[in-house]
Amino acid sequence: MSYFDGFFDIPSDLQHSWLGLIGLHLREALLPVLAGLVIALPLGQLCVRLKWLYPPVLWVTTVLYAIPSLAFFVVLIDYTGMTELTVMIPLTVYSLVVLVPAIVDAVRSVPQETLAAATAMGFGPVRRYVQVQLPIAVPAIIAGLRVAVASSISLVSVGTLIGNQGALGNLLHDANIYNRPELAWNSVLTSAALAVLVDAALVGLRTLLTPWMPRGSAGRPRTEAAPAALEDAVR
Repeated sequence: MSYFDGFFDIPSDLQHSWLGLIGLHLREALLPVLAGLVIALPLGQLCVRLKWLYPPVLWVTTVLYAIPSLAFFVVLIDYTGMTELTVMIPLTVYSLVVLVPAIVDAVRSVPQETLAAATAMGFGPVRRYVQVQLPIAVPAIIAGLRVAVASSISLVSVGTLIGNQGALGNLLHDANIYNRPELAWNSVLTSAALAVLVDAALVGLRTLLTPWMPRGSAGRPRTEAAPAALEDAVR
């Protein structure tokens, strides 16, 4: 029984309760993915309109993704210090390698007849992208977000190596210092549970945003769903 009591007995040097560490972990994991999505949406559309731009953008994001997170942190410390920002900047960059291709492929999959119909109805490029292309692309974008979020929740723990900025990952450090393996189990199991819960929330969000999609479908949207999305956009 004492072992399980110690499971939630968080050392005072972490300056957070168990719930506080969960909140910190979610903030450091989800804000970078959100920032990555904000960057990837216009960048993805730009890559669709300027096809020559996509290969170099994909190359740059892939190269940045190949940089080990710890090396990324070390480079940033001189500029951002041992702060949450030092952890979140690399996670934002890493999310782009998943989100940009997902958005580009999804937007490209929108049927040309749907775009032509939207244009004939007076939709300009921005309105057509926001009200027609993005809704049809939602399933593929959510699929990319699910991968990016799972990766981000995992990588936050590495931040424990730069001034205790690893949220739940800090428990791994203290488990070693205080010889308390239950803290390591806490870190691993709680991080895994967060990944599962956030993934389920994204699946629910996809269902909410795409009522015109058949239940149980994922990934690329079916082309026959496009007219329904266009009809919803006009309403």
